[in-house]
Formats: sequence, C-alpha cells, structure tokens
Amino acid sequence: QVRLVEYGGGSVQAGGSLRLSCVASGYIYSNYCMAWFRQAPGKEREGVASIYTGDGRIYYSDSAKGRFTISQRNANYVYLQMNSLSPEDTAMYYCAEDLRAGTCFAGIGAEYEYKYWGQGTQVTVSS
Repeated sequence: QVRLVEYGGGSVQAGGSLRLSCVASGYIYSNYCMAWFRQAPGKEREGVASIYTGDGRIYYSDSAKGRFTISQRNANYVYLQMNSLSPEDTAMYYCAEDLRAGTCFAGIGAEYEYKYWGQGTQVTVSS
C-alpha cells in the first residue's frame, strides 16, 4: 500500500511562489507515474504536471507551462515548484501515483487512471 502526503500549501500574493512536496511511504516502487492535480471550488479536478520516474518524462498543463516545475528527489519525494502565481491558481492541490507507465506515457493522464492519492494541500493566491 502506498501513502501520499502533501505539504507546502499556503496563502501568497499574486506573483509569489510556493513549493509543494509530496512524500510517499509504504511500498516504494522504482518506476511509477507521479502527478499533481488541482481542484478549484466548483470546478473539476485537473492535471497540472506529471513525471514518470522510469525515464524522467514530464508533462505540464498549458496553464502550468513556464511557471511550474515538477521534480523528484528520490522514490519518496516529488515536488511542484510554482512561480508567478495568480488567483486562478487557487485550488486544493493533490499528488497522485500510479504504477503503470502508460498512465503518464503520452501526457499527464486522467484522474481516474491514478490509483493512489494524497489528502491535498490548499493553495490560495490573493490579488
């Protein structure tokens, strides 16, 4: 069983930065898809970025490109560096993991494809 816990959310002003961390525990696999999703009030959950640890393949949503960076320190830690934040980035951010390479082979992957989820961390950006 895999357990994911997110850290690093908070409140910032527009233009500011935050770094989210996702810590994985339990059975740690060497190759897997890890992604960040977010859900704003009244909106569907959307993929923000993904990384496949097997080959470092990375994808970003259009809204994240150029501002967010996903990275991995080791099998236990994945990060999302978020710069130039705007109020539109306000949401609950979740990390998610799936062991199938195909989940994030050609893109971030859909929400339903990810098996393991964290509880989320809130990001609030004020104007």
